[in-house]
Amino acid sequence: MESQFRRVSGPPGRPPGEAGLTRGLLLGGGLFALLLLISQAIFIVPAGTVAVITTLGKVTDPPRTAGPNLKLPLLQQAYSFDIKTQVVPEKFASLTKDLQVIEATATLKYALKPDKAGDIFAEIANDNRQIYPRIVQPSLLKALKAVFSQNELVTIASEWGSISDRVEARVADELKRYGYVDVQGLDLTGLVIAEEYRSAIEEKQIAEQRLLKAETEVRIAEEEAKRFQTLSESLSGEVLYKLFLDKWDGKTSVVPGLPGGSPVPVIVNGGR
Repeated sequence: MESQFRRVSGPPGRPPGEAGLTRGLLLGGGLFALLLLISQAIFIVPAGTVAVITTLGKVTDPPRTAGPNLKLPLLQQAYSFDIKTQVVPEKFASLTKDLQVIEATATLKYALKPDKAGDIFAEIANDNRQIYPRIVQPSLLKALKAVFSQNELVTIASEWGSISDRVEARVADELKRYGYVDVQGLDLTGLVIAEEYRSAIEEKQIAEQRLLKAETEVRIAEEEAKRFQTLSESLSGEVLYKLFLDKWDGKTSVVPGLPGGSPVPVIVNGGR
């Protein structure tokens, strides 16, 4: 009698296409992981920037320059820093030497030194936004306070150009101590002072112009006096007699006496 039960010979086999699909998924996953690693290893540093490379959070390489660069995927990170010239206006208020309050705007031009980007990242700032408030701004405000506190308001207003140069030099000296940035220029604009001091400033400027004019006139008078003295010393009796003879028309009856001789004038047609 034939058994009604089907003999079980072993586990059921996989469908014919399942093994190929699994291999395809594994291959696709591997390619995706490979592309992901390549994308993590290659990065582009834009022009005008440098990249600081860290390995497990520590700065390990010199700053990378513009162009394609390589790093270790997952282990290394790249942080970009701008090295182009930055132009930042800073509005400020300060006391003068005579305790007057002024307001103005200091526009500073500076640039990050490319070779210092790694030191900045390790010690001060993790991105560009922190460079100005943490490095540049404190030195700028210190220089402004130092220069304006040494001058009276009238001097500041009348010598605005030289004051700007002095502030720029002071800021450059302050920032040179750290060596992170280069100062490329500074402009002071928008001076605001109390109205009652404007007339005093104008009066000082007028007085300085009058003094300059008087000094110029004195110098001219001194030069004229020197010229007259030199001319007087050079006009000896012989020279004067020669000048007379050069100009004499031969008709004048009385002529000067001969040099070195009698001082009595000579009468040409009168017997002398």
